[in-house]
Amino acid sequence: MIPAIGRSGPVTAALEGSTAASGTSPSLTYRMDFEHKRIAGRIDGLEAVKQAAVKVLQTARFEHLIYSPNYGTEWSLVLGQDRLLARPELRRIVSEALLQDERIQQLEDVDILFNGDTVSFSCTAVTYYGNFELRKEEIAGV
Repeated sequence: MIPAIGRSGPVTAALEGSTAASGTSPSLTYRMDFEHKRIAGRIDGLEAVKQAAVKVLQTARFEHLIYSPNYGTEWSLVLGQDRLLARPELRRIVSEALLQDERIQQLEDVDILFNGDTVSFSCTAVTYYGNFELRKEEIAGV
């Protein structure tokens, strides 16, 4: 924390209501309109966590230099693999990606289904703001 200079010297106490003092990151962010591909307002709380989770699942890990190496998922590692091997590996890959966000506490009711060349992942994300359902489908080779 960079101290502010007041009349009687440096101010070192945390500001009231500051999220830095409580140890949690702020959740306020821009609302992404995925349908129209634009930014439209702001969101906070549960809606911000939902958006962040969707964005993590849509981003391929190591593909974009703007993101840290811990951001995104590696669906390509399991697509086309034997289903017995792919199921626990996919659970690990998605769990590691989503649990990087400190607002997400855990994933419950994780379900992985295969239908032909399509794999679908669904779970309930437990967050500090409440729970929400999360689902992603991916087609092998795409």
